[in-house]
Amino acid sequence: MTKQTVRVVACPQCGTNVEWRPESRYRPFCSERCKLIDIGAWASETYRVAGQEEPLSDEVPEQH
Repeated sequence: MTKQTVRVVACPQCGTNVEWRPESRYRPFCSERCKLIDIGAWASETYRVAGQEEPLSDEVPEQH
C-alpha cells in the first residue's frame, strides 16, 4: 500500500496553508472570507489583466 501525499498551497489572499483536496471547500483559499475578498478585488477592478482594448463587435472602425 502506498501513502499519497497531499499537496499544500498557500491561500492567495492571506498565505495560510491549505490542503488541496476535495474536502477543502474554498480551495485555493483558506476560507469564504478570503474568497470573497478576492472576488471583490476583481469586481472593483483592483486586479487587471494587461492588454489593449479592442472595439466592440458592433463598432465599425472609421475609414478615411
